Amino acid sequence: MGQEIDLLANYPKTKRDLTQRGNEKTEADRAIARQFGKDFFDGDRRHGYGGFSYFPRFWQPVIPTFQSHFGLTKNSSLLDVGCAKGFMLHDLKELIPGITVAGVDVSDYAIENSMETVREQVSVADARDLPFGDNSFDVVISINTVHNLEKPDCGKALQEIERVSKGQSFITVDAYRTDEEYERMQAWNLTAKTILHVDEWKAFFKEIGYTGDYFWFIP
Repeated sequence: MGQEIDLLANYPKTKRDLTQRGNEKTEADRAIARQFGKDFFDGDRRHGYGGFSYFPRFWQPVIPTFQSHFGLTKNSSLLDVGCAKGFMLHDLKELIPGITVAGVDVSDYAIENSMETVREQVSVADARDLPFGDNSFDVVISINTVHNLEKPDCGKALQEIERVSKGQSFITVDAYRTDEEYERMQAWNLTAKTILHVDEWKAFFKEIGYTGDYFWFIP
């Protein structure tokens, strides 16, 4: 198995009022969010992002970390599973000119409204059945995506990431270490269907054969 490592350490952190958010969210809100349509990305804040727009300050500080960790060069290829509108892929192309990138997302809306700079490299696809051959990419990255599936399907998605990568990957998933963190996660969560203790995640990775790197999203 890979290593537990925070490759998003330089991603800007925002302060969140988790108590207020938890009090505001309903199961109806979560049902709307899980459609991953316009309401989730660019609709009311209670259904998701409340406006999903590109800002270089988010991913540009992270790309050098990816570059160093994976040894990315202009000759590398990288797949983003759950790419949304392609913001990370855009910054990869800007900061590592010549790199080959691809992205998939389950959201028709996100792909239709993706950045023009990467629109030819992104497509609608299910993480459980990636439309690529074995060992297609040097690196596969999936940020806060596979946990949106039920646990058996989450396993299938991780096995697909394993299949299409040449041995290097990185994922982040919703997780907790304490009862307090579990309560915070329940208040924060809109879309995840699989939220596990960090030790349970590690056991699950081993069980289904995921050998890439990983880290946790804990609000």
